[in-house]
Amino acid sequence: MLKALLLGCLAVPSASARLTAHRAPAILSASPAGLRGGRACATVVEPSAEPLLRIGHGYDIHRMASREEAGQPVIIGGVKFDGSDAPDFNLGCVAHSDGDVVYHSVTDAILGALSMPDIGQLFPDNDPRLKGADSEVFMEEAYERMVGRGYRVGNVDVTVICQKPRINVEHAGGQVKARMSANLARLLRVPLGRVNVKARTHELVDSVGECRALECHVVLVMERDPAAGAAAGAAPVEV
Repeated sequence: MLKALLLGCLAVPSASARLTAHRAPAILSASPAGLRGGRACATVVEPSAEPLLRIGHGYDIHRMASREEAGQPVIIGGVKFDGSDAPDFNLGCVAHSDGDVVYHSVTDAILGALSMPDIGQLFPDNDPRLKGADSEVFMEEAYERMVGRGYRVGNVDVTVICQKPRINVEHAGGQVKARMSANLARLLRVPLGRVNVKARTHELVDSVGECRALECHVVLVMERDPAAGAAAGAAPVEV
């Protein structure tokens, strides 16, 4: 009896063997840079290699100074604190681009979740073409890279940290923070229910608490987009 049971167990393939037997064929890719001694160094990317979920974290901080020194107003989440979208604020944001800490953090969260180069590598602050650039450009680039990999945003949680300007305020008949959420939802092509913007002060501590800087943290979850199909996840990835 025991012998029969042992033989029966040996006849059952292991879980890994069963998975291997049913696994879809791997995709091999090689480039001239991958040739070594006449042999191709293949990169294997299996159709199942892309996870169902990816999580990214983004962070940004910018110095604030007088409007004259900064040369531009503070812009947070696409909202200008110059009296148009939000109450006028006497300081400006010192940055090579428009210095939007929310857009920069969301961009980096997307790129980080995809294991891609960060925003500073893609958009260096010594590129004259990016002087004063609208940070929507960075968001659009990150979005296109995400879609190209077959993902969509599951949800995004934003925390803006600044002593001033105040964000939890109303201006021109609407909530300033709600405008930021609407801008993010538009750029990420998601319902408002998938976007959250929070704001807090820094309790008068350090440069942020002394109104010399403002910063932002973002946590973003992306999920496989069923509409993208399996092809997006099966292709070899270049970064």
